[in-house]
Amino acid sequence: MTAKIQRFNSEDVKIAAIEPLYEGFFTMVRYDFSHKKYDGSWTGNISREIFERGHAVAVLPYDPVRQEFVLIEQIRIGALPTTNSPWLIEIIAGIIDEGESQESVCHREAQEEAGIALTHLTKALSYLASPGGTTERLHVYVACTDAANASGVHGLEYESEDILVHRVAEDTAREWLESGKIDNAASIIALQWFFMNKHTLLEQWQSGDQ
Repeated sequence: MTAKIQRFNSEDVKIAAIEPLYEGFFTMVRYDFSHKKYDGSWTGNISREIFERGHAVAVLPYDPVRQEFVLIEQIRIGALPTTNSPWLIEIIAGIIDEGESQESVCHREAQEEAGIALTHLTKALSYLASPGGTTERLHVYVACTDAANASGVHGLEYESEDILVHRVAEDTAREWLESGKIDNAASIIALQWFFMNKHTLLEQWQSGDQ
């Protein structure tokens, strides 16, 4: 017999209170809630501190002519305790501000972080970053670009960004993925999706479906 998957939904959660705890560069709130259990009963009150930073997009630019990705490198202080260098190889990403579409954020961030234009913007998937501790959902895109235009250091000074642009051959990116040189979730997920779907994706771009 096949087990029933996800027998509960949001109606099986009762929110007692949501209390702001801290507001700075990011925000922390506390959720007090109860939820239905698998035996049919309800839990007592549960308190969890949740990191609120909004939602984001991440975009992997690819040049199908040169077979290169445009990747970026920047410092991530949260990586310092567990890595030899907190300067990470990443894909372009940014927070979705109020009133912005996901697509417009992709184009804006590509200009701000890498100085490039995107075409054939294609939605790959979305995922929850770390739902035990944050509400953030990331929307992952792949896009076509001219890698010849990718170079230099970019970023917004008022956001303390210092971002180095890399043109990375497709085979090199795969090697970095397999060796663990690329070790942040959005970049791993985007590259894995690309390599799984490359043939279909390029056919779509060539046919003008995107």
